Amino acid sequence: MGRTAVERRMPGAVRLGAALVALAWLASASACAEAAAAPLFSRGYVEMLGIGPTLALLAALAFTVRIDPYIRRQDRRTMLLISVLVLCLVAQNYVEYRLVMSAPKIVARTLVSSFGYSVRPAILVLFFHIVRPQGRYRWAWLAVGANALLYLTSLFTHLCFWISEDNHYVAGPLSETCLVVSAALIACLLYMTLRAFHPAQRREAWIPVFVLLLIVLSVALDYSIGDENQPISYLTVAVAISCAFYYIWLHLQFVREHEQALQAEQRIQIMISQIQPHFLYNTLSTIQALCREDPQRAECVVKRFGTYLRQNIDSLNRSSLIPFEREIEHTKVYAEIEVERFPNIRMVYDIRDEGFFVPALTVQPLVENAIRHGVRIREDGEVRVESFREDGGHVIVIRDNGKGFDSALALGDGQHIGIQNVCERVEQLCGGRVTIDSKPGDGTVVTVRIPMETDKAQREARGVGAGVNRR
Repeated sequence: MGRTAVERRMPGAVRLGAALVALAWLASASACAEAAAAPLFSRGYVEMLGIGPTLALLAALAFTVRIDPYIRRQDRRTMLLISVLVLCLVAQNYVEYRLVMSAPKIVARTLVSSFGYSVRPAILVLFFHIVRPQGRYRWAWLAVGANALLYLTSLFTHLCFWISEDNHYVAGPLSETCLVVSAALIACLLYMTLRAFHPAQRREAWIPVFVLLLIVLSVALDYSIGDENQPISYLTVAVAISCAFYYIWLHLQFVREHEQALQAEQRIQIMISQIQPHFLYNTLSTIQALCREDPQRAECVVKRFGTYLRQNIDSLNRSSLIPFEREIEHTKVYAEIEVERFPNIRMVYDIRDEGFFVPALTVQPLVENAIRHGVRIREDGEVRVESFREDGGHVIVIRDNGKGFDSALALGDGQHIGIQNVCERVEQLCGGRVTIDSKPGDGTVVTVRIPMETDKAQREARGVGAGVNRR
């Protein structure tokens, strides 16, 4: 099987990310190495060498995120907010660096340092919203808020840190709070990332995993080298690079979703085109037979069929969901035509739940399969259609007393394409499930389960209720 466009783009995306890593880290390393030895007049050059590439990276990232058509509005806002916070972190690093080099300004340096300790965990929680946008993560934001309040107490306590009279940073008993909170958030983020992907997508999951390892490495470098003598810390550079990698990863996810949506739509259109001629051919064949046997009855059937086409042909061309009542109308018209031809067939409807949506041509092909491959040969053939609610979902049951078949083997024989199509469309369009219980000689029971969430989503899509403006 050929590679998808996402897989073809991944090497280029990874090469781009590697180039960004090399550029920013080499610049930061060079600045760190030269900062101590550089004369005073050249320190400005060294500072720009460390900060310039990181600022350029953030600016390019923000611009690219802003114009990327694949990214959803919520994720675009999250990425832009992360970019702004990282930009603030870069500014905080540089201001703190200048304060270290200048005369003591204890209050200003305490505020600037507290801001840096407060922002870093917040950026990690925003990464949570990239991996799983549907979560609220109140516990994580509470931890971020508690961490920020604790470091702000450094203005009047020595719990976390304080700045001495000679402008030196002195650690307090809770000085590692930011590190502990960040480590816990990184562990949760790593767990969420690995859990969010099935094995076929694990290759892409290594991008955020690499980002987290990069952050851990940068913390180790800052602790071993010290970040007070650099205009920008390794951790800040790593977080900026992480934004670029998360954007690459996010872009790949949306390209994949777009491709999957297109492929699903193509499969649905193919299945619809298979079903339409099949249904129309069978109906016209029935009418043709009745024309020879009983022209008056044939005229009645033609009128019914004409009414059906005028009122419901739109459903045949739709790959979206339709009300269950309309699907039952389709089914009843088809069944009445078949019963006209085969009087030995009896249709029974037990409809106790009908206020929900199903894919077009869900019940009718199953009833058609039951009639044509099951009960036509019976002297007292019966097809029963039931609907009811069960376990928080909608259940449709099509039951017949026909000849049955081996459901474990027959679905791949080409004779039950209607059931195969229904199974695929129910799963793709509404996340439902179709189960088949059939044995030769014992009849067949087909059960369709539609999740309750489909109702809300479909009503929002149709502009009913509070979700009219949902994207």
